[in-house]
Amino acid sequence: MGKPYSIDLRERALGAVVRGGLSCNRVAAQFGLGISTVINWVRRFRETGSVAPSKFGGYRPKAIRGEHRVWFLERVKTDFTLRGLVAELAERGLKVDYRTVWNFVHAEKLQYKKNSSPPSRIARTSQEDEHSG
Repeated sequence: MGKPYSIDLRERALGAVVRGGLSCNRVAAQFGLGISTVINWVRRFRETGSVAPSKFGGYRPKAIRGEHRVWFLERVKTDFTLRGLVAELAERGLKVDYRTVWNFVHAEKLQYKKNSSPPSRIARTSQEDEHSG
């Protein structure tokens, strides 16, 4: 994700439009900016009196929290799959996607590794290979 343009650049471009009387198109070309960018800066200045960018980014609370988090932490003490947890949370009234559950499991450092399956009876062992032949 990109960063907002500097206040200095914003002020110089705005000054060229407001005090210099240049068009937004001309200022955009002069400073190497998009036309809509300059238009939006001028509009922001006329509405708020400032060229400062609006809030950028922010904190978004986790979807799995409160009683759902408590249930989730108890639930993962036994076997689970991420897709199964998505379905179970939906049954409990919390609609989340696979990635949300994966992020939660990863953040809480939870994991469930399936046990490796026993060898197939059909597969030959090295001893059988030696005796056949």
